[in-house]
Amino acid sequence: MIKINLAGCGSFVKESDYKNYLSKALDAFDVLDAESGAGNDFLGWKTLPVDTPESLIKDCEAVRDDWKSQGVDLAVVIGIGGSYLGARCAIEALSHQFVPRKDAIRVVFAGNNLSEDYLAELMDLVYQKNAACVVISKSGTTTEPAVAFRVVKAYLEQRYGKKGAASRIVAITDAHKGALKTLSTQEGYRTFVVPDNVGGRFSVLTPVGLLPIVLAGFDVRAMLKGAADERAELIKKGEGNAAVQYAAMRNLIYSKLGKKVEVLVSYNPKFQYLGEWWKQLYGESEGKDGKGIFPASVNFTTDLHSMGQFIQDGDRTVFETVVGVEKAHRSVVIGSDDQNLDQLNYLSGQHVEHCNAMAALGTKLAHIDGGVPQIDLSVESIDEYNLGALFYFFEFACGISAYILGVNPFNQPGVEAYKKNMFALLRKPGYEAQTEEILKRI
Repeated sequence: MIKINLAGCGSFVKESDYKNYLSKALDAFDVLDAESGAGNDFLGWKTLPVDTPESLIKDCEAVRDDWKSQGVDLAVVIGIGGSYLGARCAIEALSHQFVPRKDAIRVVFAGNNLSEDYLAELMDLVYQKNAACVVISKSGTTTEPAVAFRVVKAYLEQRYGKKGAASRIVAITDAHKGALKTLSTQEGYRTFVVPDNVGGRFSVLTPVGLLPIVLAGFDVRAMLKGAADERAELIKKGEGNAAVQYAAMRNLIYSKLGKKVEVLVSYNPKFQYLGEWWKQLYGESEGKDGKGIFPASVNFTTDLHSMGQFIQDGDRTVFETVVGVEKAHRSVVIGSDDQNLDQLNYLSGQHVEHCNAMAALGTKLAHIDGGVPQIDLSVESIDEYNLGALFYFFEFACGISAYILGVNPFNQPGVEAYKKNMFALLRKPGYEAQTEEILKRI
């Protein structure tokens, strides 16, 4: 379960202010619990850990087993934003960082950018492998994934034929409508449904996340169990609720101390994409109506040699939330050296993770002394169970936090602005009137 420690904020906030924001958080908890707030038609994520049927997991495993029987060794997962970040977070965290699993399908990601070099290099890999594709889009018309899917689909059909390609394409899309749903019906693709009441950034425990994670060889039952156990704790109202405490403290720091930037910190590189997933979750949920804490992320100790100076001594607009891991899976002990030219013999016999823990503690003290409040979260280890708990914790706390802030956590109206300009510049039919106006501005 997720543990929280707010001691790193104690020298910055008054107890009376914290109690006030705890009260605000408990009121927001009631709104989320009663499903009476803005965006309440997108709360299906709340019960996914306990409502996901075993049949859905078996359907995901059936795709994996069928593709393995065809010799598939590469799955291209096409999606953007919430359609790929959760799955990528889980797969990056659970995978060996250097040695691919021999017993699993390799999962790579496309459709999350419009870089021609990226897509061309990804296709270089696809040409070498026995490939299949998972395409994720409710509409089927979002530009980035639609472009990637058009390229990948054309290649699969050229290499395996229309029928062979259809057996290697799975669509995760709307149940009833949209271009991708129509194409899937026409071509006979296997499909999974993106629930109507779950927004993209909350969708990691739907087929959007579950299927890629299964394909990569990981245990989604354990992930759902971790999320379910975390949910059982978080639905209990009270001042000891970790999500309530996190939401209360971060909003207090933002509103009372004027800290506008929250930096999610990890001391394990396996959590790099946890930061990417978290940034979308909080950035899209809270950044609206001229409000919101800017979400950033760093990986220490690596980024202490790049961003450490700014965090320590730069503009005092930053606070940190550190996600710690209590137990490492592997053991590496530092040896002794007769010459001791690097002057590290004082560490002989120590585990590398002990050094990591002392670096984390030393950094905490230095940053607090430098005026940076710190919220500490921790999990026991990096595995499917604890990742499920982390996903659910941050989602639940996000709903509470956004309601404290007074915004709808479940919409993203600002995302459409760049698309309208891009469509006009690309001369998409229906946008001709805007094209000339935009050209005058540039």
